[in-house]
Amino acid sequence: MATDVADFVLKRLREWDVEQVFTYPGDGINGLVAAFGRSDNQPRFVQARHEEMAAFQATGYAKFSGKVGVCMATSGPGAIHLLNGLYDAKLDHVPVVAIVGQTERSAMGGSYQQEVDLQALYKDVASDYLVEVNVSSQLPNALDRAMRTAITRRAPTALIIPSDLQEEPYEPPAHAFKQVPSSDPSIVSPMLAPRPDQVSQAAEILNAGEKVAILIGQGARGAADQVRQVAELTGAGVAKALLGKDVLPDDVPYVTGAIGLLGTRPSYEMMMGCDTLLIVGSNFPYTQFMPQFGQARAIHIDIDGTLIGMRYPTELNMVADAATALDALIPLLERKQDRSWQEKIEKNVTRWWGTMERQAMLSAKPVNPMRIAWELSERLPSNAIITADSGSSTNWYARMLKFKEGMRGSLSGTLATMGPGVPYAIGAKFAHPDRPVIALVGDGAMQMNGLAELLTIRRYAELWPDKRLIVCVFHNNDLNQVTWELRAMGGAPKFEESQSLPDVSYAAVARAMGLHAVAVDTEDGVGPAWDEALGADGPVLLDIRCDPAVPPIPPHATFEQAKELTESILKGDPNAFHLMMQGAKTKAQEFVPHRS
Repeated sequence: MATDVADFVLKRLREWDVEQVFTYPGDGINGLVAAFGRSDNQPRFVQARHEEMAAFQATGYAKFSGKVGVCMATSGPGAIHLLNGLYDAKLDHVPVVAIVGQTERSAMGGSYQQEVDLQALYKDVASDYLVEVNVSSQLPNALDRAMRTAITRRAPTALIIPSDLQEEPYEPPAHAFKQVPSSDPSIVSPMLAPRPDQVSQAAEILNAGEKVAILIGQGARGAADQVRQVAELTGAGVAKALLGKDVLPDDVPYVTGAIGLLGTRPSYEMMMGCDTLLIVGSNFPYTQFMPQFGQARAIHIDIDGTLIGMRYPTELNMVADAATALDALIPLLERKQDRSWQEKIEKNVTRWWGTMERQAMLSAKPVNPMRIAWELSERLPSNAIITADSGSSTNWYARMLKFKEGMRGSLSGTLATMGPGVPYAIGAKFAHPDRPVIALVGDGAMQMNGLAELLTIRRYAELWPDKRLIVCVFHNNDLNQVTWELRAMGGAPKFEESQSLPDVSYAAVARAMGLHAVAVDTEDGVGPAWDEALGADGPVLLDIRCDPAVPPIPPHATFEQAKELTESILKGDPNAFHLMMQGAKTKAQEFVPHRS
């Protein structure tokens, strides 16, 4: 039987070990949809509720599996809808391949239905590799290159296949002029080794330093053991960019936690006090949270030479695999005898966690959002996967959750887009169906796109051996992060028409969709709700009403700054007195005498 182009595409994806394609049907990919039926749904056709969610699911799958995420969409509007999720993959350096349909070739250029210039549309987001396949002999090379480029460059790529071509017989490339064959699907990423002279220089810098700080990002994920060894030899503390939150567990005494506006005070204090900085696998962009220029001698290790040495005036830039570079460096490091710097960091970390607990347990109306994350942290299974959306809940993900060894977590790092929390969780379940997954989502993101994806969760839950996928909604009827940004950055009070959200029972909606749900509106109900969700044998939605007045105070803010900001900005703000009191008592917890 003759093989259609669409049949070949799916066959090639199977050869690349692609197990599912996150997608939504449309007539621009009818040929491909029909091929899924003929292939006994191998790879699996995972039907999202919206193409944007399909792209987020592919990105989440790629983040948590380490494999390529594949998404698919029809021509015109379907291809347009993929863009946000693909940009998320691009900015967080995640391998995703998008396969999109196009108007029939005979109609192109004729302003035909759903005809969009996809080459122009995808030129930026898929700049590493973008090709329109116009004859079948372009395959398999085009698909293979899309896969290999996505893997090698950790980037989204795109393959455009006109709808009529999908249904034509597949003809492989010939051994002929202007025909391009391809080898069998395979790729092995190289271990990029550093130059010996750079290793020696790095050792000299670290050995000379008296107050060493280490900053790690997602690029250090394969070098966690080596980072620990370097920290223990140099007496350093380790701060984590948000995408690297799961690289080292938070119960390591010298791990200071997140860095930046959403970070911790120990991370900030370490950066302000260090004389040597080692950056491993991070492109953290906010220089105000780095040491002052000239304060520290700095080394940057990253596998991507295009992103190295651009956030801080580093003395040494090593383009190398993180684990390989640190393995070469460790034998040259001298164990520092003076441990006072690391001991100070550890004391600061211990004090900070005590502060976080006190802040989490402060009363609020009706529930302190910090407590939601804190109570979860106390109960987290060691194999849990956590996804976070963009919003004020991101602060609590960053600061309040103590990650254990083996846990994974992620969010939209550089794009910081709203909406990936729930679809990331779905992608994570397909990557690890035997592990519990928890999505922390604000009610703004839930209203934007999360509610619809509850149906996707219900549909595919039976495929997962561990059916626990918990969606926790921080229900405050406010676009809370933007509200606080208006106050803190714009010097403006909350604008109700912009910031207030329609009130809805997310628990009732989830139940109507066939999911188990728990509604919470008391502080004492938070812990039992987490117990119920984590003990369930299926997906659960937690609808927890929380106080929008609890401030996400940045780690560098002083008490006086917080007080003055609150008093000056909140004039004219709805519920100003409650806001001022909540902010003052939250900040005050940092000044409570520490009990060791």
